[in-house]
Amino acid sequence: QVQLVESGGGLVQPGGSLRLSCAASGSIFGIYAMGWYRQAPGKQRELVARFFNGGTTNYADSVKGRFTISRDNAKNTVYLQMNSLKPEDTAVYYCSTSLPSRTYWGQGTQVTVSS
Repeated sequence: QVQLVESGGGLVQPGGSLRLSCAASGSIFGIYAMGWYRQAPGKQRELVARFFNGGTTNYADSVKGRFTISRDNAKNTVYLQMNSLKPEDTAVYYCSTSLPSRTYWGQGTQVTVSS
């Protein structure tokens, strides 16, 4: 089993910044990808950003140039730095990690962008 604990969500004004964190623990050997997804009310969950162990990184077109995914291998933690936030970025953000056997999800953290 893998446990994912997310933090860093909250309320921010348009143009502001937030940093999300996701710490992984448990049976983390074999993780080949980690990333962030989000789900807005009435919409499907969508990819925000993710990286693979080989170095490939994917970003949603809507966040390119504004969001940056990074990781600290020593802490088994992945981060999502979100800058120039827009109201349409409002959603529940979920951390995800993938092993050959299955994908694990965090509990989600709310990000609200509003004035």
